Amino acid sequence: MKNKMKIAVIGGGASGMTAAITAARQGAGVVLFEKNDRVGKKLLATGNGKCNLSNIDFSMDQYYCRDKEKLHKIFDRFSPRDTVSFFESMGLMVKEKNKGLYPYSEQASAVLDILRMELTHNKVQIITGAEIDKVIRQEDKSVFEITDKTGKNYVFDRLILAAGSGAGLKAAGQSGYGIARKFGHRVTPLVPGLAALRSDEKFCKALGGVRCNAKLTLMVDGTVKAEESGEVQFTEYGISGIPVFQFSRQAAYALKDKKAVNVFIDFFRDQTEQSFAFFVRLRYESSKKKTLEEFLTGTLNKKINMVLIKRNGLKPGMTAEEAGYEKILQLMQMSRRFPIHIYDVNTLDNAQVCAGGVDIGEVDLSMESLLVPGLYFAGEIVDVDGKCGGYNLQWAWSSGYVAGMSAAGCKMEDGGNEETGRNEA
Repeated sequence: MKNKMKIAVIGGGASGMTAAITAARQGAGVVLFEKNDRVGKKLLATGNGKCNLSNIDFSMDQYYCRDKEKLHKIFDRFSPRDTVSFFESMGLMVKEKNKGLYPYSEQASAVLDILRMELTHNKVQIITGAEIDKVIRQEDKSVFEITDKTGKNYVFDRLILAAGSGAGLKAAGQSGYGIARKFGHRVTPLVPGLAALRSDEKFCKALGGVRCNAKLTLMVDGTVKAEESGEVQFTEYGISGIPVFQFSRQAAYALKDKKAVNVFIDFFRDQTEQSFAFFVRLRYESSKKKTLEEFLTGTLNKKINMVLIKRNGLKPGMTAEEAGYEKILQLMQMSRRFPIHIYDVNTLDNAQVCAGGVDIGEVDLSMESLLVPGLYFAGEIVDVDGKCGGYNLQWAWSSGYVAGMSAAGCKMEDGGNEETGRNEA
């Protein structure tokens, strides 16, 4: 009788649970090690608690990765369509909402409950509070020996490393990267991704709590690096919101390289230059006797208007005529290109993901290490991260599934995979 393949999965997040379930469905004996007191903690906060599983508007443009051709091939092996099949095979109802894929209940807890149930159903052994002290590969036996902080030893045929960053978890560490480095893997610089940006502008405190729709342009050393539109949220320390999150990775790497980072906000993104110039002239001619505070009433949020007045060296009580048309034009033009100097990014424990990680060039299409046979990677530990909208969870499901299938000895082909991997035998 053939011995059952023994597989260790280090990291009980989205990718780790997916890898463990998938490998166990193929008949492997799986042990899942999780540093925290329970698996899947970070999953509960995704999608504002609704768990945006994936997105039907799917493309490589939504991802940051050094090798998008390889990334595309991995997603071919487990796509958003496969994600729906995977979760429906476990009993979760999935629905589409504004192109995002969500659990029908819109509860992240339902997704976590389903995954935990499946781990139990497939007899995956879960060890929580597991701090891994040492991992070595015994070359003569081609096995992995894992030692935890208590000194207990475990031996496995395969190892799936799914211990990503501490993004969003105040107590989590970055032990997975350390293990990868000890196996000789290159880990690209780590920075917070999908995070708020911090500014040293004095007006931030005055604008704290203001939300508005706008177009944002990220400038690095005077060069446009990204443009995003949506609801920006002003905080007492800077700016937040989805459009800020989308380019925070680029801002973080620029700041790490000591480059100058600024964001310019267009509060009138729907206006053409011509229509806006006409609007300003008409408003000035019809309201020149009004004070500047009155002149701007009915345009933007009052707090933004007051900052615009002060930043242009004017006073709220003076009339538009006293200020003069040129000054009014200058003030209004600033509302189309409102500058905010950025000096930092929110810390990793306040970010949704971590950018950087194990170089994807050292991982093959089966998520196996090109340096160490039998070592696989899944999830955030690899240098792949996506924008808001379920893209990071899709990477977790896809990489976890591919790693789990491959570690269990199942050969996968390129060009799509419609099976969910359940072993009914």
